[in-house]
Amino acid sequence: MAEPRRILVVKLSSLGDTLHALPAVAELRDRLPARVDWAVQPAFAPLVRAFACVDRVIEVPRPSRPREWARALLALRREPPWDLVVDLQGLLKSALVARAARAPRRIGPSFAREGSRLLYTELAGRRDKSRHAIDECFDVLRHLGLPVPAEPRFPLSVPAPAPGALDPPELAGLSGPRVAVAPYSRWPSKNWPAERFSEAIRLLVEERGARVHVLGGPGDRAGAQAIVAAAGVPAANHCGAFSLVESAGLLARCEALLTNDSGPMHLAAALGVRCVAVFGPTSADRTGPYGPRHAILRAEPECPRAPCRRRDCPLGTGACLASIPAARAVAALFAPNR
Repeated sequence: MAEPRRILVVKLSSLGDTLHALPAVAELRDRLPARVDWAVQPAFAPLVRAFACVDRVIEVPRPSRPREWARALLALRREPPWDLVVDLQGLLKSALVARAARAPRRIGPSFAREGSRLLYTELAGRRDKSRHAIDECFDVLRHLGLPVPAEPRFPLSVPAPAPGALDPPELAGLSGPRVAVAPYSRWPSKNWPAERFSEAIRLLVEERGARVHVLGGPGDRAGAQAIVAAAGVPAANHCGAFSLVESAGLLARCEALLTNDSGPMHLAAALGVRCVAVFGPTSADRTGPYGPRHAILRAEPECPRAPCRRRDCPLGTGACLASIPAARAVAALFAPNR
């Protein structure tokens, strides 16, 4: 039997992007077959280590740390040659990582930019930004003559929640469904107003007896605490309390997630947790939760500039999100799957 091929996958960031790449990488590993190494920024390395189809994680710092960046590229150069490098990021920084690795073939994505295509030996597919990012990543399978699965697989293993995390003292007396809430994203324009989240949490607890778990990073904790306080009902603020992978373990035990277009949304979708996602400046067709069981909420009528893809609202109003009522979101959380 032939030895498995040795493949290096380059997807340096971010949380959502690594999850979008996971189904294609899972197919590459099984179909070729192959041993898969994955180059990723340190912040996302713990998540990639939870991917069952990845044999080894190679941490590559951001280029903004030039000495560490140069050492990482030199270390890649000293590695034994890979049979194939697949860059699923398509930026100059990822292409430089791909080029540093010694391999006879370096495949870049159809959406390669910043001059990165000059550093690949070939591109996978034609540029088509009308598709979901997961479908774009599947281009590498087509390029290699491999079948594309009817449904994406997310071989992701997360730990059980820490003792007491599922039923902390602040949720004592509640026995309704566990609902996760992720109120923050990296773009201010993607954030549903805090008062809408507060109202949604109040409705969840008063009408459904829900056990609400608010998730996010350390920088989200103060804002999340203000949201919970304004709701005036019991809810658990876990922001900053757990690592990314530990938060995933908690999220996996929830029945649904109420969220903006954010990393936790993609994590929930990969874990099979129903998402109700509020969308404004970005396209759900491209970066929404993958699959039919999720619900996308947009303003009615939509802003004429949507999706503007701007970090800050170009109109200065944020109306595309502010006009979505909390009651509509709560109803969507418990609506039958489509």
